[in-house]
Amino acid sequence: MKAVARVVGFGLVELTVFGLVLFLLAGTFDYWQAWAFLVVFALSTWIPSIFLQRADPAAHQRRKRAGPAAESRTLQKVLIAGWYASLAAMVVVSALDHRFSWSSVPAAICVLGDVLVAVGLGVTSLVVIQNSFAASTVQVETGQQLVSTGLYGLVRHPMYTGNVLTIVGFPLALGSYWGLLPVVPGLMMLVIRIRDEEKLLVEQLDGYREYAQKARYRLMPYMW
Repeated sequence: MKAVARVVGFGLVELTVFGLVLFLLAGTFDYWQAWAFLVVFALSTWIPSIFLQRADPAAHQRRKRAGPAAESRTLQKVLIAGWYASLAAMVVVSALDHRFSWSSVPAAICVLGDVLVAVGLGVTSLVVIQNSFAASTVQVETGQQLVSTGLYGLVRHPMYTGNVLTIVGFPLALGSYWGLLPVVPGLMMLVIRIRDEEKLLVEQLDGYREYAQKARYRLMPYMW
């Protein structure tokens, strides 16, 4: 219970800081898109985190180890730093867009953005449930086994598929079209990360080369 309480406590602090940043940049608390987004974000992260902490604490710890400092390879440190910068830019631009009314996004599109965020975060959580070795860093651990079923039967990197859905949903949920601009460099970072990660997996994870030949798509079925 103490571990679960820590997850909830950390989530509350994270959500409070995130919300304050959004509302300060927007210059108002009268920002229903941000309130809705925060609720969706909270539910889509807290519930899976609590479940993982109880069902598979080791997998939960792997997900928590993230960021440039957690990466062991220089290229990946740079890519993750760029990824986080693009995420920050999405939030900043979207909130400023609300403040200065740069774009007008219909409520239905905002709701669609919330759906994308929920689905994207849900996919990343399901990946960790299906593959307890799925981590936020590029690495192959001792004893790690290849997983080729479930979401891995559709694409080779389903966690990144969830990331793509999430970052596209972020600006839309916050009511901004301009916030989509930083999504482009974010996707570029992700593509380079995947290509570099696959080199490592082919070298260090048994059976990955054969799996890659059977699972044709890396990120999106019938696209790439």
